[in-house]
Amino acid sequence: MAEENKETKKPVEETPKQETSQEVKKKEGNEPRGISRGKTFNRDEWTPLTKLGRMVKGEKISNIDEILDNGMTILESAIVDALIPDIQSDLLAVGQSKGKFGGGKRSIWRQTQKKTNEGNKPSFSALAVIGNYDGYVGLAIGKARETVPAREKATRKAKLNIIKIMRGCGSWESSKPQPNSIPFAVEGKCGSVKVKLMPAPPGTGLVAEKECRKILKMAGISDIYSKTSGHTGTKLNMLTACFNALKKLSDMRVQQEHYQKLGIVEGSKA
Repeated sequence: MAEENKETKKPVEETPKQETSQEVKKKEGNEPRGISRGKTFNRDEWTPLTKLGRMVKGEKISNIDEILDNGMTILESAIVDALIPDIQSDLLAVGQSKGKFGGGKRSIWRQTQKKTNEGNKPSFSALAVIGNYDGYVGLAIGKARETVPAREKATRKAKLNIIKIMRGCGSWESSKPQPNSIPFAVEGKCGSVKVKLMPAPPGTGLVAEKECRKILKMAGISDIYSKTSGHTGTKLNMLTACFNALKKLSDMRVQQEHYQKLGIVEGSKA
């Protein structure tokens, strides 16, 4: 029998797959700007980039009141995470999704489009509020081409805009002083919208717009009256005006004798 000549096949060498730029960034640990992959903050793995951040990690500054009272500028969101471990964040409904017959549902994303020769380029905006439900609150807006970076930018910027508010009970209906409301009436403005916050006795609740209640609740306020005027349909301006009103609580100088009379507490109760 004639033996058949068997052709020997040489193994084909596989060419190494080239890594994309995004895979290289993830491999090296350089995340895209505006996106934070980690949900929990690890103080040991944190590498501060500013002098204030190095002082916080070196435990030279252990309370955020030292930063806010001295007018220091916070340039790293990790500083707030390190000093206030129980900080919480939430997104406010400032946009509107498409609905049938001209109606729509409130959405946390505010979408806009830019007309170009290449087509429509959408952009998303989100308004984030952060707080610890005990005297500290922050608000900021973030914009990006996608929803996730917009959310992360808004949360990071809100931590940089954190403020300390003054709480008390300036209502004449209150029987004893306690930090359930605000000590005096304040008014904030943004665009044509004006928001006035007024003290309320215990048990009143948050008499305010739905999204404004989230800001007040994050700040640790449980009872309040509110009054709005202007084009309140523009939710972004109304929520910013509410935050500007809370800022004025710290701008007002109060005599020491009124602290005990009105039960005034600055920042955390503890």
